[in-house]
Amino acid sequence: MKRKPDLLWILAIIFGLGVITTGYTQSLWERSAHYTTPASDQMQTSVLPQTNPDQ
Repeated sequence: MKRKPDLLWILAIIFGLGVITTGYTQSLWERSAHYTTPASDQMQTSVLPQTNPDQ
């Protein structure tokens, strides 16, 4: 007769998969934020008016 897996092992596997998934998702978010930040900075600075130092 096969023994059923313990509830503790099942919870440990689910927790481990959650940690791995969270780390992977966080790295993707950081990578996408790194690429989108310069474009948004350029848009904000291009809206500012041009001024001369003597004004």
